[in-house]
Amino acid sequence: MTLTSDAPAPGTGPGGDPNDPGGIARLGLGFASAKLLLSALELGVFSALAGTADGTAEAEELRAALGLHPRAASDFFDALTAAGLLERHHGRYRNTGAAQRHLVRGPGYAGGFLEGANFVLYPAWGRLTEALRTGQPQAEGDFEAMLSDPQARRMFLAMQDSLSQPLIPHLLDALDWDGFATLTDVGGARGNLTGQILRARPGLRGTVFDRPQNAGPCAEHTAGLGVADRVTFTGGDFFTDPLPPADVVVIGHVLADFSRDERRTLIEKAYTAVNDGGALLVYDPMNGDRPDLASLIASLHMLVMTPAGAGYHPGHCTGWMEQAGFRDVSERRLPLGNTLLTARKPAV
Repeated sequence: MTLTSDAPAPGTGPGGDPNDPGGIARLGLGFASAKLLLSALELGVFSALAGTADGTAEAEELRAALGLHPRAASDFFDALTAAGLLERHHGRYRNTGAAQRHLVRGPGYAGGFLEGANFVLYPAWGRLTEALRTGQPQAEGDFEAMLSDPQARRMFLAMQDSLSQPLIPHLLDALDWDGFATLTDVGGARGNLTGQILRARPGLRGTVFDRPQNAGPCAEHTAGLGVADRVTFTGGDFFTDPLPPADVVVIGHVLADFSRDERRTLIEKAYTAVNDGGALLVYDPMNGDRPDLASLIASLHMLVMTPAGAGYHPGHCTGWMEQAGFRDVSERRLPLGNTLLTARKPAV
């Protein structure tokens, strides 16, 4: 479960130059700017504005539509304006172009991960100091219980879609897919990545391997993508069940959730699952020789969310792949602090 913004320029933090006292203050109060956006998404501010007749509303109209207390509603809307998410003209607010494209619920909505982060990551990061002292995760709740709660599961799956969506074009460019007929996505949630790849490659068939609770959501989502007839869902556990065989196996945003030994185990199981002459694609936040802020924040997500997860060096993963029997490992940087490693299994 990882998402970060692109890293700032070297030597700077999210708030600006740390050598400047004002920049230090902005860095220390960055949580307030983050919560402005997270609360706006939770309340549906951008979708509410998009739903008006002309895409605008006065402060009182918007306040009433969202059910907000009058005490600070105008300050809240003005803060979103100062943050570049709303515009105000003649006392009426409207979404900026970017907010209209990405933050209005619908086909182009990019706020799925952030909505989930508001409820899970934001509280957990508030206990970062405790996590640093103890090495223990700080997230509340139980993963299995979450999967059994339809509302919580929908939010979690939307988060996963938001994580995978920007990476799909890069995965399509990573291989000559014409030489492959089958794909397995390990930890594929409701099949968004599989479905999008199959839409781009009509001759491909895919298998989504994940917890059994995600079978229904996967069937529904892939049907909406128009590829349900080419997708199979297999429910199971990464460590106790075999991975479904395929020409290409994708393990994305999975290894970082686990310990080093568990990562090695999954790479070995992937070697067994990949057909001779096939390929393994692994993507995650990876801390290279010059790690950036994006990948390091993603690694700290794992600290506050998982018992043993962390970012890892791409060279270490290359070593696990080669020890398992893979060859010709290549590396490329992906958006949002991710790195993709592609490895080939020798043909017999």
